[in-house]
Amino acid sequence: MFSRRHKRRILQHLDETPAVALLGPRQVGKTTLARDIATQTPDSLYLDLENPGDAARLADPGRYLDLHTERLVILDEVQRMPDLFRVLRGQIDERRRLGRRTRQFLLLGSASDALLRQSSESLAGRIVYDELPGLDVLEVGGKQETLWTRGGFPDAFNTRNDAGSMRWRQNFIRTYLERDIPQFGVRVPAETLRRFWTMLAHRQGGLLNTSELARSLDVSVPAVKRYVDLLSDLMLVRRLPPYFANVGKRLIKTPKVYIRDSGILHSLLGLGTLDDVFSHPVAGTSWEGFVIENLIATAPFGTDAWFYRTRAGAEIDLMLLLPDRQLWAIEVKRSSAPRTSKGFDLAALELGATERFVVHPGHEPFPLSETTLAVPLAGLMERLESLA
Repeated sequence: MFSRRHKRRILQHLDETPAVALLGPRQVGKTTLARDIATQTPDSLYLDLENPGDAARLADPGRYLDLHTERLVILDEVQRMPDLFRVLRGQIDERRRLGRRTRQFLLLGSASDALLRQSSESLAGRIVYDELPGLDVLEVGGKQETLWTRGGFPDAFNTRNDAGSMRWRQNFIRTYLERDIPQFGVRVPAETLRRFWTMLAHRQGGLLNTSELARSLDVSVPAVKRYVDLLSDLMLVRRLPPYFANVGKRLIKTPKVYIRDSGILHSLLGLGTLDDVFSHPVAGTSWEGFVIENLIATAPFGTDAWFYRTRAGAEIDLMLLLPDRQLWAIEVKRSSAPRTSKGFDLAALELGATERFVVHPGHEPFPLSETTLAVPLAGLMERLESLA
């Protein structure tokens, strides 16, 4: 049982709104966290909508939920019952009328866009959306390289050895392709989607080139866009958008694409150990994606994230706009003796970045210039966490 930092945020949201939707891929720990929250909320009710018995209780959802108006109701895999959201709206409004305004529903979902579409109209103004990422560096007690190698899925990280972790991740990928994705009504051959997923792994951190991917797969460009949408919806792939600013520059306007979990990335490429990762060309962009995911996961709720690149070559790996409007420019380096590029310094100056950091794999922070600090990943995460 890992102590998840997101628990405090979710409890805060439950104390502020009637419903909270907790999003995240399968096996990331949503159910475990929800059951932990239930122990702190007396007389909570947990229903798994993949369980036929629990789903049967909601054959007449309004009547059933009327029996539990004083309880926090936790609904797992809620996207499986899209018609339920209209019922939840009435339930929330009725409970409000009776004087109960918070801690009504905690909804768990494995497909973000599907859940957002289903709930956006029915529960507008009544729900907060939050995402549970994989384990991060601060949650695993300093085992940074193990986390980078195996990824943030708790079962993959917590195995006895790298071989066991690799088997878990391979089974996870196969189960997603052969069982989970078809359950969302997606009719794509599992082998085609696996090839596509692996192609993205080889292009980790690169600009999304749908035409090139379509040629490689011998499918249409719209098909590739659907595949990217699907993996993004399942929170397995991140499209990091470009930062647009009126700085008189010709900017790259295509998103970057990352496999979000470093362990899944390495498994798709057949990299089972840290030595395997170091010896592979993807090591640099794998580390970059790992840092980006950890920082976004730690940033205060409401933070926006982009990358920045001009056609002249100026680039910032990650830009974070914090809720208090601070703009952080972050470069990611694998070197123990990192240096900033002239392009990074100029871009940060032109964009008015309030803070500049270079994340390195070491353990100590040190200044690179009057304006830029080299900092270990955990140190920058702690700084972000202090702002939450």
